[in-house]
Amino acid sequence: MVFVGLVLAVAGFVVGIEEARGRTMFIAGIVLGMLGGLETSVRDHFAGYRSHTTLLSGAVAIATIVVITLVLRLIAPGVPIVAMFAVGAVVFAAAFPLLRRTFQRRSGGLSFR
Repeated sequence: MVFVGLVLAVAGFVVGIEEARGRTMFIAGIVLGMLGGLETSVRDHFAGYRSHTTLLSGAVAIATIVVITLVLRLIAPGVPIVAMFAVGAVVFAAAFPLLRRTFQRRSGGLSFR
């Protein structure tokens, strides 16, 4: 997935980011690359190989912010963005110890590797 993302990003850059097709290819390539990296991090973390607690907590927080932003734009468009980031910070703080404990269980008691 990372390789396909890299190829798409380069192809989009070659086509030209000013054009809609090139911009779409470039953004799709970046998103695919990020998802590929996230997938590797999830596998490493839950296998007990490497701790990616901060990265995964951040990904959960960002996903929460995106969902809240999309939902609140439909329901209550006047909500300040600071409130959304505050919710993201709370989600990050809640996910971090859970992911840390999960890694400790999977790695045999180590909190980082």
